[in-house]
Amino acid sequence: MSGGTRLENANPLIFQRTGERLQTANDEDEDVADPIDDREIFDLIRSINDPEHPLSLEELNVVEQVRVRVDDQENTVGVEFTPTIPHCSMATLIGLSIKVKLLRSLPERFKIDVHITPGTHASEDAVNKQLADKERVAAALENSQLLEVVNQCLISNARTG
Repeated sequence: MSGGTRLENANPLIFQRTGERLQTANDEDEDVADPIDDREIFDLIRSINDPEHPLSLEELNVVEQVRVRVDDQENTVGVEFTPTIPHCSMATLIGLSIKVKLLRSLPERFKIDVHITPGTHASEDAVNKQLADKERVAAALENSQLLEVVNQCLISNARTG
């Protein structure tokens, strides 16, 4: 959250959270092949904290399960996220937080593509270019102050977990 600065979107719409995924016996059985699916990816990113509000990305409708694509066979994960306003200055930070969460959680075999939902942000192309550039992402994560902000977004809250 911003410290003492004016909020860009002071009164965001708040959406109801999706119910928890029901676990089956096969989910618990380590001997059963368990491909990664869109719900599993959504469950990883839904509780990421918004950098500006004390709400999760799911509660702000920034991430939705329908905007997650997984191809376990091809080792690809794609996530579209929707900033709450078209001029959101936090869009790159939100995208970086999603990408870092997935990089830390998924096997290295996965190629992760995180980008803004088309037509929902004024600087969509520039943000998407930054998020797709491996060197820029790596450099951003070497910045200790930026990494601290990302880590704060990734801290789980009791209300979201």
